[in-house]
Amino acid sequence: MFRTALRNVLAHKARLLMTVLAVLLGVAFVSGTLVFTDTLGNAYKNQSAKSYDNVAAAITSSGSPSGPPRGKKHDEGISQQTVDRIGKLPGVASATGQVSGFAGVADTKGKLIGTTSVNSGTNFAPGTNGRDPRYAFVSGRGPARTGEVALDKDTADTGGLHVGDPARIATNGPVKTYTVTGVFTTDDSAVSAGGSLALFDTASAQSLYLAPGHFSDVTVTADKGVSQQKILDEVTPLLPKDGSTTAQTGKQLADQQAQHIEQQFSLMGIVLLVFAAIAVFVGIFLIANTFTMLVAQRAKELALLRALGASRHQVSRSVLTEALIVGATASAAGFGGGVGIAVALRSAIGSLGFKVPSGPLVVAPTTVVATFAVGVLITMSAAWLPARRAAKIPPVAAMNSSSLPAPTKSLAIRNAVGAFLAVAGAALIAAGSASTLRNGTAYLIGAGSFLLLVGVITLAPLLSQPAIAAARPPSTRMFGVCGNLAAANARRNPRRTGATASALTIGLTLVTGLTVLGVSVGRVVDHRTVDNLSADYMVQALNGTSIEESAASQISKVPGVTAATALRQAQVDVGGDRRSVTAADPDGLAKTVKIKTVHGSQNALGDGKLLVDDQVARKHGWKVGAPLHVNYPDGTKARMTVGGTFADNLVLSSVVMPDQMVTPHLGRPEIHRLLVTVSGGADAKTAQAITDGLGDNPAISVMDQQGIRDAFGGRTDTTLNIMYGLLGMSLIIAVLGVINTLAMSVFERRSEIGMLRAVGLDRGAVKRMIRLESVVISLFGAVTGVVLGLFIAWAAGHAITPDVQGYVMVIPWPRIALFLPLAALVGVLAASWPARRAANLDLLGSIKTE
Repeated sequence: MFRTALRNVLAHKARLLMTVLAVLLGVAFVSGTLVFTDTLGNAYKNQSAKSYDNVAAAITSSGSPSGPPRGKKHDEGISQQTVDRIGKLPGVASATGQVSGFAGVADTKGKLIGTTSVNSGTNFAPGTNGRDPRYAFVSGRGPARTGEVALDKDTADTGGLHVGDPARIATNGPVKTYTVTGVFTTDDSAVSAGGSLALFDTASAQSLYLAPGHFSDVTVTADKGVSQQKILDEVTPLLPKDGSTTAQTGKQLADQQAQHIEQQFSLMGIVLLVFAAIAVFVGIFLIANTFTMLVAQRAKELALLRALGASRHQVSRSVLTEALIVGATASAAGFGGGVGIAVALRSAIGSLGFKVPSGPLVVAPTTVVATFAVGVLITMSAAWLPARRAAKIPPVAAMNSSSLPAPTKSLAIRNAVGAFLAVAGAALIAAGSASTLRNGTAYLIGAGSFLLLVGVITLAPLLSQPAIAAARPPSTRMFGVCGNLAAANARRNPRRTGATASALTIGLTLVTGLTVLGVSVGRVVDHRTVDNLSADYMVQALNGTSIEESAASQISKVPGVTAATALRQAQVDVGGDRRSVTAADPDGLAKTVKIKTVHGSQNALGDGKLLVDDQVARKHGWKVGAPLHVNYPDGTKARMTVGGTFADNLVLSSVVMPDQMVTPHLGRPEIHRLLVTVSGGADAKTAQAITDGLGDNPAISVMDQQGIRDAFGGRTDTTLNIMYGLLGMSLIIAVLGVINTLAMSVFERRSEIGMLRAVGLDRGAVKRMIRLESVVISLFGAVTGVVLGLFIAWAAGHAITPDVQGYVMVIPWPRIALFLPLAALVGVLAASWPARRAANLDLLGSIKTE
């Protein structure tokens, strides 16, 4: 029977091609994900371990670079005296102090170089030999005095900067011009992540980021033969006892970093594998459809085997053996394709500006096993039901036609199971929507959505009958005989139509659901940002840090500016809990922000009272007039009154206080963002004038209303686009399913097509008939997917409402409507090859009887 199975695979290899491709694509997705995440994770772990090779102990201070409270002596960070004492301990080879923070380097056009979030600056700490082992200079030297800087090679190359050139660099203060003294290479993680690294002399770096004579970190190296634990035991007694510093061995740090990297790549792998599972799930329908049609087409052959003495189990095993051969072959090809995808992704990341550490391609044994297990098991599982049907073909069928109709009993059972799953899923969704349990809601709606989707897919053959019957009259009116025949052919085999359409249904369900959720969340972001602003511009640092104190007065001098309101952010203990507080001038806030008060009045802010987010106020039972205890960062205590509550606003923190009540208690007042109103409305000329007024700082962004919308909602749009891309593999497999079904259907109906040709249907009409059949099936799958996607998006909206305040479902009808013509186009393209094949069938050869 194995030889028979092998012969059948070889004899029907053309008909199995799409099945092989479907399995190949799904397996390639799985293996590519595993190889890619293992390779990158291993490269980053090796790089991290290398950076700690010579580190015996590392000391970190929790001191903030924002400086001490006013009037108090600086006691944050690690002093130079402490570093010197550590360096003199027995067994210590060196103790190097470090201080770092943000540093953005501008190119020749004034634009920021590198990835904003990881652009950094630190101190150059040479040893007695004048070298810092962390950096290898390719030209020049390290900075030795104020006004000098050294840059990493990639930053220098991107900005066209060389030794001796002036470089404009933005830190947490005004932009300054430095002289480039050297260019270096490094394994620093910031540079590897696509950021820039600027080296200053130690005194300059301390003044920029902390305070003179203080460091935020100290790296300790040991003499040969001295253990890391011994160094740690000697260093610990020299550190402050207030818990402001922590010390660990190099091995502990390397292990922690390795664990952190593993968690990050594990999460990435899980996300990618979820989409790979969707692609594989879609492929199941194609595989099952293929083997179902093959069994039906080979009914006479299988019946002859039964007549010659083959048992039911042997026939069933023969079909499953064919599936095993197909699955193993496709898995091997898919595994190779996945490795290629991993290599290509690694190269693509590098081309986007991210530096991936060098390292070998990692192909773990578990990856190989998982890849083949997925491919073979999925193929054999999908072929199990067709194999059972093959075993039930009676020997007497050898005297009948070559294909047998599907039994109606199994369709009745299938419909009953599908109806049960759909009802159960809808019930779970309804229960989740009505549930008051926050976590329980998500689980109920998630489980219900899955059951509903499976139930509808199971009912697809039943649902296809009335849907296609309704499409038949307009199809006939528009396309005549071809339209009538196409609809009739689509209804002829409901199993096949349902399985083919289901693949598209899954893809469109997910795409529709994601689209509705993305647009709805985007509308919430708009409602909580630009809809709450009367300001024309928002000014903030690209790296999320503070803006210099003089920025507000500088912008106020720009012609046309009518208001420039500084929003400060501080951590203040309010009502017994530490909260993020926005401090602003009450009059300026009224000119730039539309605070939608729920209770009380915004004017209360001018009377020295505070405003509270309404949701926070309701949670704690705070009402207008309620007194709250306030504990400021410098330890000062006060008692303030709630003057009003306001609707959720992303621009403001949950508590808003008058600027004059907060600023005196901050060590170094800093502006979180600036809101600017101009007389003539926003335009490019005014935006440039504001930028120039800020000293053309490359690290500061001047955003108009659209820029604000993009800044707050950009992550949602990016996530949505990534998900669309990941779902692309599922849609490709769905298209392959349509091609496969039509091609095999043409083979089954070659006699019928020959008769149609004989009675006058020309080749163009035959092509049109096959294309219309494909369009009808595609539209049925698309409409079902859109309806399901809308329902699941509605259910998911209920699940996220507690976390996304103000969420309201928004249906983007123009975008949703676009899915239907796109589905029709997919149907036309998928039918191109089968239609051409049908039109080119030999007329006499098709109508002769076997």
